[in-house]
Amino acid sequence: MSKTRPSAVIATFILCFGFWLLVTLSLSPRDLVLGAVVCLGAALFSARFFIHEESYHMYNPARIFRFLYYFLIVFMGELVKANWDVAKRALSIRVKVNPGIVKVPSELRREYAQALLANSITLTPGTITMDIVEEDEKVFYYVHWIDVSETDREKAGEAIKGRMEKWIRRIWE
Repeated sequence: MSKTRPSAVIATFILCFGFWLLVTLSLSPRDLVLGAVVCLGAALFSARFFIHEESYHMYNPARIFRFLYYFLIVFMGELVKANWDVAKRALSIRVKVNPGIVKVPSELRREYAQALLANSITLTPGTITMDIVEEDEKVFYYVHWIDVSETDREKAGEAIKGRMEKWIRRIWE
C-alpha cells in the first residue's frame, strides 16, 4: 500500500472543505469546526486515491479561472448545442440517427485531463465515452455517438470534442 503524501492530504482537505462551505452555506464556528474535522477525516482516508499527480496543480489561480471559463462558457455551450441536436432528433417525424462507435484520438496526457474530457463528452447528450486506451504512446477514446456523420477519426474527433479538448489542455497541461 502506498504512503499518503502530506501535500495530497492538504490538497484533498482544501477541496473537501470548499465543497463543505458550498453545501452548508454557513460560517458559524460550530459548522466550520465540524466541517474541518469531517473534511480532514475524509482527506486522510481518500487522498491516496484522489491525488495521483501534483497535489497543488489545480490551485493555481489562473487554472481556476480557466476551469471556470471552461465550465461556464465552453462546456455549457457544447451542452446546449448537443441538447438542441438531440431534441430536434427526438421531436422530428423522421428520426435521423446513425449510431455507432468511433475511435477518437486525443493529445491529452494527464489522467485528470483525460477524465475531464471523457466526462465532458459523456455529459453532452448523444455521446457516451465507453473506454480510454493507450496505443503506441497515443490516447484514444471509444465513443458511442448518436449520429456518426463522419468516419474519419480526426474529423469525427473534432465533431465530438469540439473546443473542449483545447480548453482542457489549457487547464491541466
